[in-house]
Amino acid sequence: RRRRMCQPAGLNATARAPAKGVEATSGGRVVEWAAALLVWPCIVSWPLFLCRRYAKLWPAEWYDDGVPGRPLGLILGMLAVAWGQVFVVIYQWARWRGSRAFGPLVRVQPNETRQYSFGEGLATHLAQPEGFVLLGLYLSLTWLFELMPRSYYSFEGGIDWVKVGLCLLSQDGFQYAMHRLEHGVHSAFYRASHKPHHRFTNPRLFDAFNGSVADTVLMILVPLYATANCVHCNVWSYMTFGSLYANWLVLIHSEYHHLWDPLFARVKFGTAADHHVHHKLFVKNYGHLFMYWDLLCRTYKDPATVRVFQPKSTT
Repeated sequence: RRRRMCQPAGLNATARAPAKGVEATSGGRVVEWAAALLVWPCIVSWPLFLCRRYAKLWPAEWYDDGVPGRPLGLILGMLAVAWGQVFVVIYQWARWRGSRAFGPLVRVQPNETRQYSFGEGLATHLAQPEGFVLLGLYLSLTWLFELMPRSYYSFEGGIDWVKVGLCLLSQDGFQYAMHRLEHGVHSAFYRASHKPHHRFTNPRLFDAFNGSVADTVLMILVPLYATANCVHCNVWSYMTFGSLYANWLVLIHSEYHHLWDPLFARVKFGTAADHHVHHKLFVKNYGHLFMYWDLLCRTYKDPATVRVFQPKSTT
């Protein structure tokens, strides 16, 4: 009975890199890399599929002329994030079960293990009012009450990847600023907003949106609205940005390193280890998707230099 509630027995023994002298075949590594990297196009597969086919699926009056307030774009956008979450949850379930299909299972914090029921973690993740519920409310209000720039209501033009990138950079920049504000403006302000999220010093993937309503409003919704007014894009670019952003936020809370993390670290994209540094030390690595703002403001801490992230010697 207990086994069913917690992670599979023996996971701690298998959830580590292959032993010395035991190397995966080159073919196996290729499959692992292909499986891991496929997570990202799957996350944005909803807008990728629909952006060239929408005219065949829905009548023109549902989307034509980019008229604000029509609900089709809102519904598709919310479904895009949910669709991306399906793949992230499948990916996490496989790794929670001990599968190495997506690469070796190496804990970010190897000296601490959090056992949990997958069902409990998923239910907590989805049911948090400060998570997807509040985000859905924000999207609905700003869309239906026509508070977004007019370009966001347009279905023409497909996905503009440059603008998607600009949205991600802008969002992370505003989020970095709000993050620093929550930590530094006053201890009472910090306790009321961001501290509930910091009770997780060794976060799991499902802790991403577990915090407070004030924290979500300040660190996610305010930056989202600021970004929307700084970078004007169409509905497909907005959809792609939203799905990448929401799911990336979840992935950086993972208890395991991702196979792509060394590549991300080279270009200073945010990794699970980078974000664990913040949860452990509190005053470093305020960025989420990118480490550029931390490097610029001298708040970056390389996870490799954090002593508690190094495995304890068994000798």
